[in-house]
Amino acid sequence: MAVLKVIEVLANSDKSWEDAAKKALDQASKSVKNIRSIYINEQSATVKDGKIDDYRVNVKITFEVQ
Repeated sequence: MAVLKVIEVLANSDKSWEDAAKKALDQASKSVKNIRSIYINEQSATVKDGKIDDYRVNVKITFEVQ
């Protein structure tokens, strides 16, 4: 039986929500091993001069505890 843990990570990107999610995963992977899945919990953006300035994601990352 596997024991799984979930952490919440916030990340941002000036390119896209997908890029922000990749950045969240890349950063979490530096200190967390055995990552099983990533769940996009929330997406938001900041607007500057009528255009999206910054894409933000709140993700939940699930990993197996050894």
